[in-house]
Amino acid sequence: MKTIALTNQKGGVGKTTSTINIGAGLAKLGKKVLLIDLDPQANLTYSLKMHSNRMEKTIYHTLKGKAKAHEAIVKHNGFDFIPSSLELSGAELELANEPAREGLLKNVLEQIKDDEYDFVLIDCPPNLGLLTLNAFTAVEDIFIVLQSEYLALHGLSKLLDLIKIVQQRLNNRLAVGGIICTLYDSRKNLNKEVVGHIQDYFGDKVFSTIIRDNVALAEAPSHHKTIFEYDGKSNGAKDYFALAKEIKNGH
Repeated sequence: MKTIALTNQKGGVGKTTSTINIGAGLAKLGKKVLLIDLDPQANLTYSLKMHSNRMEKTIYHTLKGKAKAHEAIVKHNGFDFIPSSLELSGAELELANEPAREGLLKNVLEQIKDDEYDFVLIDCPPNLGLLTLNAFTAVEDIFIVLQSEYLALHGLSKLLDLIKIVQQRLNNRLAVGGIICTLYDSRKNLNKEVVGHIQDYFGDKVFSTIIRDNVALAEAPSHHKTIFEYDGKSNGAKDYFALAKEIKNGH
């Protein structure tokens, strides 16, 4: 079971879109996939289903020890996911006094057997708080999602510093497994320059597949569908399927 956190402390870079559609792409390739929505904004959850019924179990309940991981799993066409809810927004404060609070998500994942899933993808919140720290403590790989725009690398040093601290103190398995470039428009010279800078900075960690800016990717969530369900012939579907193949084959 390969565990991956998708992260960037900036919002609007395509992190949730990438989590959903990489997961769906891996499922199309025959892999068993679990997505976890660790963002209090719950965009992944809302993108895949109507918003949570209050009685449902979410990642919040599992972190609080009020539910087991399997009680919170929801089925979606070809893959599973654990939803989030607005209750998670208070979790940073609620969990602050818990012993070993940075390892709560790791404890949740340990309830899932290795052979149940091939891939677990975690959609992190757009900040470097306790929830993101939990994700980094629980996974093997981090995928950093970078928008192909000016300032893409701005502020990234804080994220890389946190990764180093987690590697040294909490999770020595942790590695930056890949860089995903999103919202790319080949007609814009600036986009080409930015991707060039990202490739210079991260080298072969940058995935060959670059996700093009595509209106279908923006529309699919409002229909509670993955890009493959919404428009399987779109550039968005082609790009995320190619990226899923890269990930399946070990980059």
